[in-house]
Amino acid sequence: MKRTSESGLPIDAVYDQSQLTDFSAEEKLGCPGGFPFTRGVYPRMYVDRPWTMRQYAGFATAAESNRRYHELIANGTTGLSVAFDLPTQMGYDSDARAAHGEVGKVGVAIDSVYDMRTLFGGIALSTVSTSMTINAPAAMLLLMYQTVGEEQGADPTRLNGTIQNDVLKEYIARGTYIYPPRPSLRLVADTFKYCRDNLPKWNTISISGYHMAEAGATPVQEIAFTLANAREYVRAALAAGLAIDEFAPRLSFFFVARTTLLEEIAKFRAARRIWARIMADEFGARDPRSQMLRFHTQTAGVQLTAQQPEVNLIRVSIQALAAVLGGTQSLHTNSFDEALALPSARAARLAIRTQQVIANETDVTTTVDPFAGSYAIESMTDDIEASATQLMAKVEDLGGAVAAIERGFQKEEIEAAAYQVTRQIDEGERVIVGVNKYVSPDGERYEPLKVDPAIEEEQARRLAKLRAERDNATVRKALSVLKKASEDNEENVLYPIRDALRAGATLGETCDTLRDVWGVYQPS
Repeated sequence: MKRTSESGLPIDAVYDQSQLTDFSAEEKLGCPGGFPFTRGVYPRMYVDRPWTMRQYAGFATAAESNRRYHELIANGTTGLSVAFDLPTQMGYDSDARAAHGEVGKVGVAIDSVYDMRTLFGGIALSTVSTSMTINAPAAMLLLMYQTVGEEQGADPTRLNGTIQNDVLKEYIARGTYIYPPRPSLRLVADTFKYCRDNLPKWNTISISGYHMAEAGATPVQEIAFTLANAREYVRAALAAGLAIDEFAPRLSFFFVARTTLLEEIAKFRAARRIWARIMADEFGARDPRSQMLRFHTQTAGVQLTAQQPEVNLIRVSIQALAAVLGGTQSLHTNSFDEALALPSARAARLAIRTQQVIANETDVTTTVDPFAGSYAIESMTDDIEASATQLMAKVEDLGGAVAAIERGFQKEEIEAAAYQVTRQIDEGERVIVGVNKYVSPDGERYEPLKVDPAIEEEQARRLAKLRAERDNATVRKALSVLKKASEDNEENVLYPIRDALRAGATLGETCDTLRDVWGVYQPS
């Protein structure tokens, strides 16, 4: 029976040199750290030091999440990754009507600089790399982080980390958008300019295919739509007056790692090659750092099962290995119990141990790109590159990523792919261990971590205290300045946002000010 990959591309039982289309090792592979970066963005990759080991964490209140961060650091995590609750992601305060029932559920509630201060209590921001998975209000959370860092005495030019800040994929796959696409792109471009001048070591965007993959995108769709969005961000930055080599070195990406190990390795290699050529040939980037596709990887949450959750430990191990063999710069390994609830402390510890075993007990870090030259991997890399490039051309024919989003193109393509996977699982064509085959008759019980619903009341009390103690006249004045700046397309709104937050304005008040001017996106 003929096998196909997750992207629908053929997989041959035996590969040899005849499968390699127009293969030139020197042109297509190059050396690690050299154009087109197929073999990795650094010459020695993990030979000298491993990838950054992150754990995505955040739940309930800032104080509870802070305790988890200290546990993760004690267990060997080398980078923090913050999960925010849905109200924060949507730019609402915890006491807003729209926030009811969601406060602290899927991440930590951050309403103001006061919460951010608590979140990182006892953690020197000058010494850690922090990733924040936040999009529509990313600028606000970054400015809170900068404020806390400066309060600790950190030099803002030394603060190191990443904000996701990738709002375009929200319209495609996830839905936590606030403003329409075009003013959202303005906010992204303003963030690029602000960080160039104030936070030069900060990665201003993490252009994400992960959430599209979680919605059902194939590997080809994942990198094609991600790189099409990246192209749109580059154009927005250029239109805002930035030079390509001023901001492009701070662009980063975020992909998923599935259990289909070979295709995932090939996907990462193809993505690097496509992006290098886009930046060099289309945008004229000359700084090699502008041509590099540096990326974070998270193992595939959508592939975790609530049935027999311990089996997820094996899935995550394979996914993590795919990310490492594919050349990731940082990695988050999911906890085995995440299909049931927020990760328990024990599960989070096992997740970081998975990375530590790969880094310390295997030999995959002893050489760069160990699959280079494999007939199978090189052929699959070529196939994914060709298919992704064709799909990106379709997006361009529609007028680019924003125009395609407004027509619903990417969403429709991903939904069609997701339907095929669901059908295959339902009909038994695709085996999911513990779900449609090798099912346990016992119905094992597992007690997940639960978030106390009383935290919503606690956050509301904190907000009431903040509003009672701050200088409200100063806050109103700062928000008025922000509103005026948002009406003027020539002003960078991050400076008045920063001033409002430092005066004591809340996240919701700041986002509402921009809502009043820019409106709220309504999908067609």
